[in-house]
Amino acid sequence: MRDLRTLNKFRDRGSEMALWGWFDDSMAALGGYFHIPSKGTAFGLRVIASTAQNPEAQGWDHVSVSLPNRCPTWDEMEFIKRIFFLPEEVCFQLHPAEADYINNHPYCLHIWRHATMLVPLPPPHFVGRKELGVLGA
Repeated sequence: MRDLRTLNKFRDRGSEMALWGWFDDSMAALGGYFHIPSKGTAFGLRVIASTAQNPEAQGWDHVSVSLPNRCPTWDEMEFIKRIFFLPEEVCFQLHPAEADYINNHPYCLHIWRHATMLVPLPPPHFVGRKELGVLGA
């Protein structure tokens, strides 16, 4: 995950105070609340992020992305992935067992990455054929 201090121009310190009751510049690298402008929405994307270096994160980098009136699109999630994670980092969205569902916000999606465990990926040809490019675009 990128150093979150490099995203300070998007940081929403008022929301950080409302969520956590404090803001400490020494913690800025570990997590925060960000308001990212995005085409297609007047509201911008609201992002809560924490890094694996945060003692409470248990080794996980995590961003939650929300809008007030709809779920983020694939393009919006990919946009956020590029802003918060390095190009070589593999991240994922998770669909847990139904018994483990937790939904605190109807229009929020998450991106995850573990700092030390690699996520197994399917063979590329299970996804598609790279030489075909984007079909139907």
